[in-house]
Amino acid sequence: MISYFIQTHKRLLNAIQYPHHRYLFDSFCLDSRLTGIIGPRGTGKTTLLLQYIKEKMEDPNNCIYVSMDHIYFAGRLLIEFVNELIEDYGIHFFFLDEIHKYANWSQELKNIYDTFPDVRIIFSGSSSIDLVRESYDLSRRGVLYRLEGLSFREYLLFNEIADMAPVQFTTLLNNHSALSAQTAGINKIKGHFKTYLGQGYYPFHLEGRATYHQKILRVVEKTVFEDIANFYKLKTENLHYFKRIISYLATVPPGELNRNSIAKTLSIDHKTVQNYLNILHESGLANLLKKNKAGGGLLKRTEKIYLDNPDIYAAVNDETGFSSQLGSIREIFFIKMIQNGGHKIHYSDIGDFEVNGIFFEVGGKNKGKKQIKRHLDNAFLVKDDILFGSKYEIPLYLFGFLY
Repeated sequence: MISYFIQTHKRLLNAIQYPHHRYLFDSFCLDSRLTGIIGPRGTGKTTLLLQYIKEKMEDPNNCIYVSMDHIYFAGRLLIEFVNELIEDYGIHFFFLDEIHKYANWSQELKNIYDTFPDVRIIFSGSSSIDLVRESYDLSRRGVLYRLEGLSFREYLLFNEIADMAPVQFTTLLNNHSALSAQTAGINKIKGHFKTYLGQGYYPFHLEGRATYHQKILRVVEKTVFEDIANFYKLKTENLHYFKRIISYLATVPPGELNRNSIAKTLSIDHKTVQNYLNILHESGLANLLKKNKAGGGLLKRTEKIYLDNPDIYAAVNDETGFSSQLGSIREIFFIKMIQNGGHKIHYSDIGDFEVNGIFFEVGGKNKGKKQIKRHLDNAFLVKDDILFGSKYEIPLYLFGFLY
C-alpha cells in the first residue's frame, strides 16, 4: 500500500501544470519542523503544496504528498505510516493534505513532532472550526499560514488578462493616480472587475463558470452539515437555521442587519442568533466587523454583519432568485481585500470603515463627501465604476491589488 501512495505522489506532481502561483507561494517556507496552511475550501491549498514540492524541493525522493481523507487511514495510525516511510524509504518531508479529515490529527502531529526530530511535517486543511482552533495550539511548535480567495490582481493573472505586482497599502493611498494610469491600460478592466465580483474569488472558477455557483453552494453545505454539525454537536433539525441566516444575509443591506432583525425574521431568540453568527464567522461563511473600541466598548455587540465574500452572495442569490445588494458587494470586497492583504479593519461612524487610523467611505461613482468632509486630511472616498480618482477619491477596484 505504501507504494500506492508513492506512485500517487509522483502522478500528481507530473499532472500539476499551473503556470502561476497564489500570493502565498513566495513567502511559504519550511524553516520550521511543523508548517500549516489553513483557509477556506477551494482556495488552492492542494495546488500550492504540489507546486512547492515540484518547484522548490531539492530531492523529490525525500518527500511525499498524501491526502488524509484516504480510507487507508481509517484503520492505520499516521505515526506508524510516517515511521515506515522514514525507515524503509528515507522520506523526511511529509505533506499532509486535508488533515482535518483524519481523526485525532492534532495529537498525532504533536506526537510525530516530538518523536522524529529530523522530520518536517507540512499540513493543510479547510477552515473547519476544530482545525483553526487546534492549529493555533500547534503554532507554539511551528508556523501557520492562511490562504484566502483570489484578489482581483490574481484573478487578472490567472485568467491571462494582466500580470501586475501587488502594491502596498500606503503606496496605494499615496500614489493611486499613478496606479490608475497603469491599470487603465488593461483592456476592459471595468468589465473584468464586474465579472470578478461574484465569479472570481475562488480559483475553481477556472474549471468553468457554468457550475461555479453550484460548487460554492456545496462548500456552504459541507461547512454547515459537516464542519459545524460535527464540531458543535448540533442537532440536525437546528442546522437549517444556518442556511436561513445565510440566505437572509445575502438579501439585506448591512446597515439594516442586526441581531434583532435576524431574530425577528427567523423567530429565534437573540442569544441563539449571536451564537449562530459567531459560528458562521469562525467557519468562514460570515464576516462580523467590529468598531475600533477599547475598554468597556469591547464588551458591546457592535458587529456589522456580512457574508464572507462577494461570490457567496452571488451564489446564494442565484439559488434563491433574489438580486444581490450592490452596496453589500462593494463593502465586502473592500473588507476582504484589506483583511487578506494583512491589515485590520473596523467599521466606523466616520465614513464606513477605519484602517490604520484612516477612514473610508465606500459607494458608487456619485457618492459624495458628506460623511467625511470634516476629516479630509485623513479620509478617502472609495468609488465603484470609476477608472480614475482624485485627491480624495480612489477607485474601488484598486484595492484588489493589495495582495
